[in-house]
Amino acid sequence: MRLPLLTTFALTLVAALAAPSGVLAQDKAAKPAAATLAAKTVVPADVRARVVAKIPGARPEDVAASPIPGLYEVTMGGLIAYVSADGKYLLSGNVYDLDTQVNLTASRLNAARAKALAAAPTDQMIIFPAANPKMTVTVFTDIDCSFCRKFHGHIADMNKAGVTVRYMMFPRTGPGTESWRKAEAVWCSADRRDALTRAKRGEEVKGKPCAGATSIKTQYGMGEELGVEGTPAVFTQGGDYVGGYLTADQLVQVVQQSQKASTR
Repeated sequence: MRLPLLTTFALTLVAALAAPSGVLAQDKAAKPAAATLAAKTVVPADVRARVVAKIPGARPEDVAASPIPGLYEVTMGGLIAYVSADGKYLLSGNVYDLDTQVNLTASRLNAARAKALAAAPTDQMIIFPAANPKMTVTVFTDIDCSFCRKFHGHIADMNKAGVTVRYMMFPRTGPGTESWRKAEAVWCSADRRDALTRAKRGEEVKGKPCAGATSIKTQYGMGEELGVEGTPAVFTQGGDYVGGYLTADQLVQVVQQSQKASTR
């Protein structure tokens, strides 16, 4: 195997205690046959025990077989990594089938994110529903993000096109910052949709602190689990991370393309 191919498909070897990194760009979805084969492989109890002992936060049910003999898949939230049977080595990255040029990690990653998003309570979101919904996206947003503001400027067109937008807060500057305070102010407003729209127009949203403001921490934490690094971060119902700023037409197009790719 020549060096360029190795470079393209190489996996990054990291220490066993390192945190797995998210995959931000998706390639072809894995064929169902590969997933089915892995699902039928039983993970020995001692392997589960070693992996759980080495990776903080991992549970026995997070460990599954992988397409590669001797390596096991660890899924935590919306992140996937691979670990050796002895629990000594952890690999973070995409696994490709070189014969088919298929990214075997992509479909598994999407499935993990879809599961996490489906389990997220809707009371932890600010939802702009379409009157005649055809598709739903979950968007992690930052009030002070200029591209988030541009994205929200198309919200009426998105709803009109049949897209329901579920917002979750992700103040990029983190807890205790001005952006975080603005997110809390919006969340503590009587009409969150109106408050979010006004905040994204640059208006100051005033409001008293409320107990529910702790939800911002929950939303932010979920974004981190899903591998969000920038905003807006747009996810389809199938868990595909389809990008950042998009117009209504572009959003409909990329979601449709994602849906078609997932059925191949």
